[in-house]
Amino acid sequence: MQINIQETPALLGYEAGRKTASLIRKTIEENGSANVILATGASQFETLKQLISEKDIAWDKVTMFHLDEYIGLPESHGASFRKYLKERFLDKVPPLKAAYLINGENDPVAECKRVSDLIKKYPIDVALVGIGENGHLAFNDPPADFETQDPYLIVNLDEQCRRQQFAEGWFTSVAEVPQKAISMSVNQILKSKSIICSVPDERKARAIKNCLEGPVSNLFPASILQRHPDCICFLDKASASLLTRQANQ
Repeated sequence: MQINIQETPALLGYEAGRKTASLIRKTIEENGSANVILATGASQFETLKQLISEKDIAWDKVTMFHLDEYIGLPESHGASFRKYLKERFLDKVPPLKAAYLINGENDPVAECKRVSDLIKKYPIDVALVGIGENGHLAFNDPPADFETQDPYLIVNLDEQCRRQQFAEGWFTSVAEVPQKAISMSVNQILKSKSIICSVPDERKARAIKNCLEGPVSNLFPASILQRHPDCICFLDKASASLLTRQANQ
């Protein structure tokens, strides 16, 4: 894992978005197409903003998946990740080769099987991820399942995760936050050739220290990224404030 520390969230997103674009271009040049995973949430605002501004990306050769979606939440809700990706990404770039979004309103078991069967056909070249305040990776809250090989699974959202979603302004109360979601599994994320992890803000500092400098443990799910051969974690000064290592690596 490499750690890249920038002064501000905007600079973090600029660098992460540029690196993502470079990887996508290189993959298309080498393979004729690229398969990507996009993350959502407040941590991805600046990264996606930069990515959609990048030039000379053949989006018609890109297939996209995303990490997770709440179960039972309509797409019209402001917290819907399908809505997020359509408004913040898909509507702002030329049509993709394909975009496979998780429908949390479908039967959860059937939807897990549908998206799992799809992603098995598309080896992932570049994955964008974040890290939650509880150290989660996608919606794999602690203790995360490090064993399953299923690409997607149904997960329970813990109290800290649900409070984070409320505090970020996606819901009007903690009680409104769904208790279950469909999430990409840890092992499916790790199958990605390259991983770009964007984590701004001081409220993530403790999770960053636990996940990047502590031992790999399913109690700190994103700590598993330490074992990935090509992962860059982009931080700002605030999110990196508790790290022992401060220089870019």
